Amino acid sequence: MSSPTFRHTLRRLWALDKFSYSVRVFIALTGTMALCWYQNELALLIPVFLGIIASALAETDDSWQGRLNALAVTLVCFSVASLSVELLFPYPIIFGCALAIAAFCLTMLGALGGRYGAIASATLILSVYTMIGVDQRGGEVTDFWHEPMLLVAGAAWYGLLSVLWQMLFSNQPVQQSLAKLFSELGRYMELKSTLFEPIRQLDLESRRLALAQQNGRVVAALNAAKEIILNRVGDSRPGAKVNRYLKLYFLAQDIHERASSSHYPYNALTEAFFHSDVLFRCLRLLRQQGTACRRLSETIQLRQPFVYDESFAHALEDLHASLEHLRIQSNPAWRGLLRSLRALAANLGTLDRLLKDASNPDSLTDATDSSLLDRSPRNLKDMWNRVRLQLTPTSLLFRHALRLPLALSVGYGMVHLVHPSQGYWILLTTLFVCQPNYGATRRKLVQRISGTAIGLTAGWALFDLFPGPLIQSSFAVIAGMVFFVNRTTRYTLATAAMTLMILFCFNQVGDSYGLFLPRLFDTLLGSLIAGLAVFLFLPDWQGRRLNKVLANTLTCNSIYLRQIMQQYAVGKNDDLAYRLARRNAHNADAALSTTLANMLMEPGHFRKDADVGFRFLVLSHTLLSYLSGLGAHRETQLPAEVREYLIDGAGASLAASIDEIAQSLSNKQPVAIQSDAEEALATDLEQIPDEVDESQRLVQTQLALIGRQLGPLRTLAAHLIKAPVAA
Repeated sequence: MSSPTFRHTLRRLWALDKFSYSVRVFIALTGTMALCWYQNELALLIPVFLGIIASALAETDDSWQGRLNALAVTLVCFSVASLSVELLFPYPIIFGCALAIAAFCLTMLGALGGRYGAIASATLILSVYTMIGVDQRGGEVTDFWHEPMLLVAGAAWYGLLSVLWQMLFSNQPVQQSLAKLFSELGRYMELKSTLFEPIRQLDLESRRLALAQQNGRVVAALNAAKEIILNRVGDSRPGAKVNRYLKLYFLAQDIHERASSSHYPYNALTEAFFHSDVLFRCLRLLRQQGTACRRLSETIQLRQPFVYDESFAHALEDLHASLEHLRIQSNPAWRGLLRSLRALAANLGTLDRLLKDASNPDSLTDATDSSLLDRSPRNLKDMWNRVRLQLTPTSLLFRHALRLPLALSVGYGMVHLVHPSQGYWILLTTLFVCQPNYGATRRKLVQRISGTAIGLTAGWALFDLFPGPLIQSSFAVIAGMVFFVNRTTRYTLATAAMTLMILFCFNQVGDSYGLFLPRLFDTLLGSLIAGLAVFLFLPDWQGRRLNKVLANTLTCNSIYLRQIMQQYAVGKNDDLAYRLARRNAHNADAALSTTLANMLMEPGHFRKDADVGFRFLVLSHTLLSYLSGLGAHRETQLPAEVREYLIDGAGASLAASIDEIAQSLSNKQPVAIQSDAEEALATDLEQIPDEVDESQRLVQTQLALIGRQLGPLRTLAAHLIKAPVAA
């Protein structure tokens, strides 16, 4: 009888997304290997293995019905591509033109969404696999249907396994995505708690930068979870299990808005309450709530009940006791700060309640608007419109769709000019290394070359240590699993594993020692072609479009502010419009973080504004935190007598100012470093009479904080444009 520890370990492994992925790959590769050995047809091993790889690369999350439809489309694309290669291979000029046109059209399919992009990319990869197969036969095209049939058979075998797996474990991806989401949220809250550390001269900017970068990971997890849930819901009413996960997703959105909110500059709080324990209480409570989010992640992953630690209530009581102690001291200088601290305590109290609700999500009331925005195309007209909108030189996808065919054509020309051994590996390397931007291509290039070198070295050692065919077959299967488990996170290791798998497979039908130098040479040449293509032809330098990314970040924040102020007019309503504005603001914040990370990989001249960009990221994320703080307290409507002043007046004015900065950045027009109107508005908002009720006071305080953030944003925007003028 298995021990509880062993069962717990198995359950943990089963809950991992990569483990279930590796099990499918293991079954597909092992089954193929066993059949080929049993039939004594090891020559069939390589094309079937390559078909399995291409099918797995085309796989995206979906319901089993959606995955079955995607498999049918994938197999049709694979069949057409493979047969076309076989038929056109003897005619180099026609083949080269067809390759370029196919690469352009398939790349442009990425405009339709990730699912179509994955199928298109896998189709290109399978085309090169077919070229490698024809090249192995010396270019002879006899029985042109034979190799395509084997490739498509391997793809169909893995695809059917994938569909069957999805039928049996339909909700497993939802659990895994929600577990990752709450884990990233927990990490965000733990990082946020460090801002409350009561230390003078604390480097808040570096901590805010780390927080902004973590926010990007939270946003990515939110988007992934939404897409996976949407694939289960579609246009129908969700079942009981999916409805439970949908409630957890909306709960995560609320927790994110609360956790990302700010109620006052932290350095001012540190200076005022340095000798008090109140900030330490905030730090401790938020860190405990981050730990609770991580435990919630684990229980979702292991399908266990989540029990919220009731001792956290004592931490909240201690925080309120510290606030009461400060209130009794009646220090006039603390009056405004204490109000912000009370708002912060109320926010932490709501976070505590939300995490407690996660113990029983079924008891949560259904959202008044639980619709999710489905961005997938609905019909052929919608598909064409999406592709047509990308047919412009300003589109990053269009530029990549022109660059990739050029790189592949150069690679194909090199195959015929140099006649290298195993020359079509050049095309495969170019296809994998050539990415939409320079930073990603440079990263892939280094990883591909180093991974290939590691794989060849390991293969040379393993061939001598384990000459037995059966052991080498086992190594080929294991290497295939390692590739798929690591291909998105550790590409160097994945490349090494794929190199090993290819070597072991080829050794089943011949002598793989002859592949060592050609594989290394082809990898170097293919990487060089991809690198030069991205560097020289329509390069997408992130530094050149930094102003557009910054402008989009501010525009999304402006829309979010307007949506929040509408909520204060009509009352809290988490409808699709509000959630979309909130998500777009966080998506833009994450996109800015990604752009800056890619800028650091570019040549020095193009990353000269990276420092300004990172400082802008800190300021824009702080602005987003103040907006989140405003959005977190929209439970009550503002009194009718102040709506005109705060909603139509201050709120609209601040949104217009943000739009003005964004438009100047987008058009590279001079930006006023200072605005007397914004300064006057912020000063006026800070003058809050004592008799004002708490709801109005909180809104005014948050709007004043937003107003004070515009000056530093203007300064950085003017510095980026290099043409500041006076207001």
